[in-house]
Amino acid sequence: MKGHSVSINLQRMRYAASDLLTTALAFFLFDICRYFIMDTGQSTLWGYLSLHKIVLEQILIPFSLLGVYWLSGYYNSPFSKSRLEEFLQTFSAAGINCVLIYFALLINDTMPTRSLSYGLILILFGLLFLCTYTDRLLITAASIRHFSRRDWYFNTVIIGDSDEAINIAKRLTNSQSNLGYSVIGHLPIEGEEASSSPHEVIDHDRLDSLISEKVIDQLIIVPQKTGDENKVLNVLFRYFDRGVPIRIAPSSISFLTSNIRMRDIIAEPFIDLSSPSMSEWQKNLKRVADVVISLLALILLSPLFLVLAVAVKRSSPGPVFYRQERIGYRQKPFEIIKFRSMREDAEKDGPQVSAEGDTRITNVGRIMRKYRLDEFPQFWNVLKGEMSLVGPRPEREYYIRQIVKEAPYYTLIHQVKPGITSWGMVKFGYARSVREMVERTRYDLIYLSNMSIGIDCKIILHTINTVISGKGV
Repeated sequence: MKGHSVSINLQRMRYAASDLLTTALAFFLFDICRYFIMDTGQSTLWGYLSLHKIVLEQILIPFSLLGVYWLSGYYNSPFSKSRLEEFLQTFSAAGINCVLIYFALLINDTMPTRSLSYGLILILFGLLFLCTYTDRLLITAASIRHFSRRDWYFNTVIIGDSDEAINIAKRLTNSQSNLGYSVIGHLPIEGEEASSSPHEVIDHDRLDSLISEKVIDQLIIVPQKTGDENKVLNVLFRYFDRGVPIRIAPSSISFLTSNIRMRDIIAEPFIDLSSPSMSEWQKNLKRVADVVISLLALILLSPLFLVLAVAVKRSSPGPVFYRQERIGYRQKPFEIIKFRSMREDAEKDGPQVSAEGDTRITNVGRIMRKYRLDEFPQFWNVLKGEMSLVGPRPEREYYIRQIVKEAPYYTLIHQVKPGITSWGMVKFGYARSVREMVERTRYDLIYLSNMSIGIDCKIILHTINTVISGKGV
């Protein structure tokens, strides 16, 4: 087949390199404007541009502003944004960069009049926006041409073998629609009636192999009937950990898709089931906050950690920290770390959840659980990127398999990183049985549908209140 599968990382690099160069050009042109508007004390333009301070600004500013472009979320999904989204992201990033430059470099500059100062700010904004947006448009237009000519495409597997699935596959591969998809096969959903498909019918083993070989760019689920949520959730449960975007056809609207945003610049409005309904800039800001807060917490709480470590060590034989494998983002296993609050042999008879009056909990452990002090070492998991400050509580695979049998929708919480705290922990607290885990999951699903920095802040404040008041148990 003509063309090749799209590299998202390469496209990100194109946009980032373009932003770096155009920002450098914009700031260079701005410095020329500064020379003619301000009293620089230099007799020639070259003399002004060659000043050590100006040269240093020309080097540092473009790289600094690149951080704002990243924070805006522009690079997160380079092929999944509309033209309007591209305009608004560039416009807002230019405005923020303009303000940052003004307060960092220009606020003390000598201006003959205030109107000239305002004029200089407008010039800076105009140059940053026009230079950056123009080159971004050129890259986006070139990308669309590549998709139109079938030079680029997304290798896609349709999960579903019904008439609806076949019709969607035909629309995606129609050369006149220029959607950029290359359907390489169908995987029938269990219980569906097979249809005559022009593409290869593959099984789960074959799909696993294709994903491992990084041949597949995305999976699109097209169930035969609306309301077939459990079958869709079983597919999610199987492929969440493979790192491939999973989308569902818009005709399959149900509780699975009612609160998930539709975003796709290539015309077919598939709904992404593998990402939460949170804006890209908030996702990036959430990660920055995770790193900064967890790092500060590990430093500032280190004296308390030392006291707790001594107390745990003296309370009963065994290690200070308790490590256990949990299932996290996209069902990836990781090792959670906590202060040990139970006897070392607490699970000698197999996995057990704690219960009220549990004799396995040490005296020190009981105090730590009351104030949730045993959870504090998880700031290290947050710093490593395995967890977030706020997110659904991670469970062990042993319990997840039981939860999924009772509540298949539990699979959806793996759209995000697990958290030290969550709305489920705030509203429900510790779960002492699989039934209670299912009940707590309902709060986490509501959180996923309403994720925002503001909601995270509220959950953190409620958690702080819980810790201070000792309502952790």
